[in-house]
Amino acid sequence: MNPLFARADGKVLDLPSLRASADDGVVAPADRRDFIPLPEGSLLLTLPGRSVVGFDGPKRSVIGVFDGSEVNAVGAALPLGYTRTLLPAYVERSGASPLPLYGYAAVAWDGVRVCVGAARTDELEMWSPQAHAPEAVRAGIDAHVREFPSSALIRQLALCATEYGCFTAQNVFLRAGEAAIPVSPACNARCIGCISEQEPDSGIQSAQSRVRLTPTAEEIVSVALAHLAAAPNGIVSFGQGCEGEPLLAAPLIARAIKGIRQATSVGTIHINTNASRPQALEQLLDAGLTSVRVSLNSARSETYAAYYRPRGYSLADVIESLRVAGSRGTSISLNLLTHPGVTDDPDEMSAFAEMLRAYPISMVQTRTLNVDPAVYFAGVGRPKRKPIGMRAWLAWLAREFAHVRIGNFTRGFG
Repeated sequence: MNPLFARADGKVLDLPSLRASADDGVVAPADRRDFIPLPEGSLLLTLPGRSVVGFDGPKRSVIGVFDGSEVNAVGAALPLGYTRTLLPAYVERSGASPLPLYGYAAVAWDGVRVCVGAARTDELEMWSPQAHAPEAVRAGIDAHVREFPSSALIRQLALCATEYGCFTAQNVFLRAGEAAIPVSPACNARCIGCISEQEPDSGIQSAQSRVRLTPTAEEIVSVALAHLAAAPNGIVSFGQGCEGEPLLAAPLIARAIKGIRQATSVGTIHINTNASRPQALEQLLDAGLTSVRVSLNSARSETYAAYYRPRGYSLADVIESLRVAGSRGTSISLNLLTHPGVTDDPDEMSAFAEMLRAYPISMVQTRTLNVDPAVYFAGVGRPKRKPIGMRAWLAWLAREFAHVRIGNFTRGFG
């Protein structure tokens, strides 16, 4: 396995004289067994201002110049259904800006093809690019604009579906699977990797714009009913990447859920949430919410707070929300923001195991955390003990918690 680097013209080459490296919290020579062929739909990414790290036997080499020209390290962003297991190893040069919000995975050349530190963790046809053909999405948008000519919600979803390529927004127009209904412009967390609203001094550009208009309950109900009437086993889903925290809009969502359930009993009503407000979640459960997906990066309070930077709540409130949802028999899944060197830290694993044993969690959705690895480690710290590795972590999770599904996609059960 040889390191890859990118020239200024964007061409990617390998360094056959060196062994590739990877970072799982500790930078070390790459092991071929930890890599798979780069999946179709992946993106190779240049890491500007970052030199390549390779190994010549036990000696570490840092390559920032090749043939007299500056070169950069390379990583990959994975398609849906894959989970990153290794980070790119690099040395940041002086003056380098933070990396854009991607989930950077280690890459290497095996002599035949580009390989990546990743694992296949889910597969579902409705989440494939083939199921989201642009012409079908465009036709669906046109049909919905005719059906809902004055709907600001439909206009927002059309933006998300086309400009940002959001599958859950596209599903609204395809009338299939999980359909996004964004409602909340406000948030009570300041996540380091927030894709819709970064701090002004972060030096990181938001990947998309956050919703600014709040839809009415009637608007939500009409869009939701149209989706559930057309989509077999359909899901309507609050709490999307383009919005803040939906529990801050709990009264509105509760009115909408009651309106949906007065008209139909079919389908799943789902929320993606930071679970920061247990009483608000209980209000939604009373209204008829059936499925909850709780986002977190860690089951340890300090690590959680370092990433989410919560305002007015703590991990204890998140845990209380898990208790509330579990006591109501609600389907619970976790949106686990995974990161090599943190998720697979033995101390983290102990805390996470305690959480899984305490609450009736049906699924762990492994989500590659989209953030500059150096920025994340600066916030939460590198591991104090050698991590077991993300592949070993996935095996541990499957072995120790066989009743918990591992995957990437929300299904009707949560």
